[in-house]
Amino acid sequence: MPKNILKEEINIGEVQYEWTVKEYEQHERNQKWYWVMGAIGIAITVYAVLSANYLFALITVLFGIILFMQDMVTPMDVYFAITNTGVVIGKKYYRYSEFTTFWMIYNPPVTKNLYFSQDNVLNHRIQVPLYDYDPMPIREYLALYMEEDLEQEEEPLSERMGRILKI
Repeated sequence: MPKNILKEEINIGEVQYEWTVKEYEQHERNQKWYWVMGAIGIAITVYAVLSANYLFALITVLFGIILFMQDMVTPMDVYFAITNTGVVIGKKYYRYSEFTTFWMIYNPPVTKNLYFSQDNVLNHRIQVPLYDYDPMPIREYLALYMEEDLEQEEEPLSERMGRILKI
């Protein structure tokens, strides 16, 4: 379980790599995107109401509202650090033992990400953008403390679809 470094006295160790990442990826959406997604959202909502699936209609409307509100807010900068004892993401500190594996997807300019997998059902994967950092020293350093998942060669489908659909 990650520790809150602001509430507890935690020795996070010696910082080896650090940078700032955005809280989430904010996509560039043009007016056409809003018209297409609005039409799809309305069609799904009408279908849900006509088929008497009111919960699905409510979820669809709430999803649209959340997407619109998210676009109005700029993502916060979050501190990220790799130390000799674990990883710091924002205000949370994770020991290496809390992760099962790590892997990197480095396919510039589209994807340059570092992933950590956990056994946690609700938050099983943590993604950190590498930006312009050289992935090889980071990979070699992390391999000293945890296992690398070499079978992961492409970014997860959920993230790929989110990037394509800009959600």
